[in-house]
Amino acid sequence: MYSTILVPLDGSKRAEAILPYVETLAKCFNSKLILLNVLEPVHILYASAPVDIVEATFQANEIHEAEDYLHSLQGRLQEQGIQVDTVVVEEGSPARVIDEVAERENVDLVAMASHGLSGLARVFYGSVAAGVLHRIDRPLLIVRSDGDI
Repeated sequence: MYSTILVPLDGSKRAEAILPYVETLAKCFNSKLILLNVLEPVHILYASAPVDIVEATFQANEIHEAEDYLHSLQGRLQEQGIQVDTVVVEEGSPARVIDEVAERENVDLVAMASHGLSGLARVFYGSVAAGVLHRIDRPLLIVRSDGDI
């Protein structure tokens, strides 16, 4: 039913709340998981070195950290017999990138945690889950992740 599942993660424990659900689905349906991390754009306001060098160095570090993070999760999931690929996208609107990767990889399901923002926080920060819900043309599993995770 779900041969490929896209799992957007941002490095937070709240986003990882989706993992028990996708682990179960992957085992039940022998699904491949694609772990996705979309990096935020880098904006340097002041630096002692030329800004383009500082931005490039910062971006390279961010990419390396994102890859390490996804590879650690990949290893843990593969130990359970789950097939896992990882994708790091260097910059872009998370909702748009999730939709584009879902289309490109022809995933059957996008599974993610909602950070449960409400009130002013949602107005200021928006909601990636809501953005994906309005864009995506395939099944979407959203698990609300609340609390001090």
